[in-house]
Amino acid sequence: MTTLRSSRIKRLLREGKFPATFKSNLTDPRVTEILGACGFDGIWLCNEHVPNDWITLEHTIRAARLHDMDTLVRIAKGGYSDYIRPLEAGATGIIVPHVESAGEAEKIVSWTRFHPLGKRALDGGNTDGLYCIVPQDEYIENSNTEKLIILQIESPEGLEQVEKIAAVPGFDGFLFGPGDFSHRIGKAGQLTAPELNVARQRVAQAARANGKFAMTSGLFIPFDQFVAEGTNVFNLGSDVGALQVFSLDRLKLMQGHVAALPAAAKTTNPYA
Repeated sequence: MTTLRSSRIKRLLREGKFPATFKSNLTDPRVTEILGACGFDGIWLCNEHVPNDWITLEHTIRAARLHDMDTLVRIAKGGYSDYIRPLEAGATGIIVPHVESAGEAEKIVSWTRFHPLGKRALDGGNTDGLYCIVPQDEYIENSNTEKLIILQIESPEGLEQVEKIAAVPGFDGFLFGPGDFSHRIGKAGQLTAPELNVARQRVAQAARANGKFAMTSGLFIPFDQFVAEGTNVFNLGSDVGALQVFSLDRLKLMQGHVAALPAAAKTTNPYA
């Protein structure tokens, strides 16, 4: 019998565990396969800042399913179709950036959830509905209960309204955006400035007080401190960051070996 996939992140959260995700800015589905083979629970795919095309995104989502890995697509904010297209392509969830009011949160829920939670238009003929193979009741139930809707709080305006936003039913969690928040208060890149710590903690507290999860964009403070604050979904890094760290480390290693060579061995010019 064909059934729709459930969210691995939600399953782990129900078990009291800490799901681990990784952010990918690169557009090759093989990156996703590598992360899935390594054992990550989810991958964060960015359509806000990265020029992903929809066919490549769909292939990437398909690659994640090979390893039962959730896909979270950060959308480009726009109209209704921009919010549901990743879901119809089979993504496990979406991340909506720059949410700043309860009214906006209500609109997001209305666009992305089916009746009775929202007013999303019904299709079912795409990847998320297995091309009409499963009954519509099952498709609607799975979409309303297993698809993740994550709202990103990353501005002073959003923080000021975070308790009201958190009280809106129908979405699953918050992702605090320290990069944009630090920039907005004139402290770009200072991810552990006192104002950032207060903001991050307030977002996590609002989430937990309303039965929602809190997700972090990276491990820029100790893990146990995140847990104490209420964070329970952890993004551990990005492919571009990992490539940079590894590449610089390899270059430094080789340069150290070259510096340690005897003077005579350093002359390797084959044209001399």
